[in-house]
Amino acid sequence: MVLLLAATLLAADFGKPETVAQLARTANSAAGRVGAAATVLEGGKIFEFHATEHFPMQSVYKLPIGMAVLSEVDRGRLKLDSKIHVDPKEYISSGQHSPLRDANPQGADVTVAELLRLAVSESDGTASDVLLRIVGGAPVMMNYLKGLGVTEMIVRDTEMKLGRDSALQYENWATPRGAIDLLRAVQESRTLSVVSRRFLIEQMTGTATFPGRLKGLLPPGTPVAHKTGSSGTQNGVSAATNDIGIITLPDQRHLAIAVFVSDAKAGDAARDRVIAAIARLAWDLAVQPKP
Repeated sequence: MVLLLAATLLAADFGKPETVAQLARTANSAAGRVGAAATVLEGGKIFEFHATEHFPMQSVYKLPIGMAVLSEVDRGRLKLDSKIHVDPKEYISSGQHSPLRDANPQGADVTVAELLRLAVSESDGTASDVLLRIVGGAPVMMNYLKGLGVTEMIVRDTEMKLGRDSALQYENWATPRGAIDLLRAVQESRTLSVVSRRFLIEQMTGTATFPGRLKGLLPPGTPVAHKTGSSGTQNGVSAATNDIGIITLPDQRHLAIAVFVSDAKAGDAARDRVIAAIARLAWDLAVQPKP
């Protein structure tokens, strides 16, 4: 039985057997589902672990929304300094994260640039919904992802809808492999000008949420451009604890990594440590000398 389980695991995942075994041991401490993928974008795959399974993205999906908006800026259809009116009716619920709502209870006029900063760096749900609105909604987003060549990612609902019905988060999903495809599109500046890509990377690098995830065990000062995603915890189970990003290696190559933890019973710190440990493993494998 043990041999059959090991054979099934290795058949489903990519990497040396000892790497896959280490990933499995690390994942066990989450007491839930874990998927991960890591690739050196100037090289090749490091590992994949349940990389074709569907995981709820939560705020990770604010990254492709931000990309779509910047693509519209590059087309001249939007301007970073244009002000967008945000009506209080657009505010997400009080139980969801929105610094924009908290600072402006009567509504606000906010530049596109500030909405992008709030959505990507601060993970503001209201800002994300407004960006989704001005870009044309979920159908436009799906066409945008298709144009990028990202097929294993679904952006379907607003943060407001997710706040009203937690079951919807499972319909806004990505696979770890799909997240790597998105990160590759960022690195290759697909649909984005050099200026827009630089702006996006700055927002990702400035991410203020959950520094104990991808960055948690990396060498201090390591550049990490990333986007986190998190659900609440209901009945002791956390539906989503995620982080995807591009890590700059000492030789200036770029390590794209995505880690999703879903339906987990472990506590907040334990789930974050799982992501941090997987990121450190990817780092170690990427920087080790070739035999």
